[in-house]
Amino acid sequence: MSGTGSRSRVMTRTARAADLPVVLALVRQHRAEAHAEDVLTGHAPPAAAAAGFRRLLGDPGHRVVLAVLPGPNAAAGGAGGEVPVGLAVLGLDPLSLVLGAPQVTVDTFVVHRDHRRQGAGACLLRAAAAYAQETGATHVVAAVGGQEAERQRFFARMGFAPLTTRRIVALDSLTRSLAAWQRSWRMAPAPRRPTAVARRRSLAQSFAALGTAAEG
Repeated sequence: MSGTGSRSRVMTRTARAADLPVVLALVRQHRAEAHAEDVLTGHAPPAAAAAGFRRLLGDPGHRVVLAVLPGPNAAAGGAGGEVPVGLAVLGLDPLSLVLGAPQVTVDTFVVHRDHRRQGAGACLLRAAAAYAQETGATHVVAAVGGQEAERQRFFARMGFAPLTTRRIVALDSLTRSLAAWQRSWRMAPAPRRPTAVARRRSLAQSFAALGTAAEG
């Protein structure tokens, strides 16, 4: 899969296993710009990252797309001298498939900071649109962090409308929160049982009401 923009030299192609170093570098930039380090703790070791990347490449439900400035051998089908300038991970939303309205998700959308405003973002979205046509999807959904003002403006210019807010939590943090909630729920005071005086007063009021109704 490859494509290019009519006003740009940037092209897109499906990532290959040998692209792992470039992909990881762009992912690190994306995480930094999205302030993901503030909410994501820990980093996958290189072996795990490589395995995850290979799984994506072999998964028919995903496509890893690179935006590249073509090298001198591009016309002959080679990649010699090309410069990777952007990345997008495309996938089919499992929930949308269950609901019967497939949609394509765009995750880890990033353009190298030194190669912006050269058409790379538009080329990546063109690849997403082509993937949607291939898979029969009718919508394209992009995941953008709330603090990513530049990406927010770009997607708005491309016609993307706000949809929802996704939140993330570390598993150990969620486990602690659930345990605290369970403790507070167990320790909540039980409803107070009526005292003997209160029961007698309630019975007296009931008898009085019955007497009034009988007199009427």
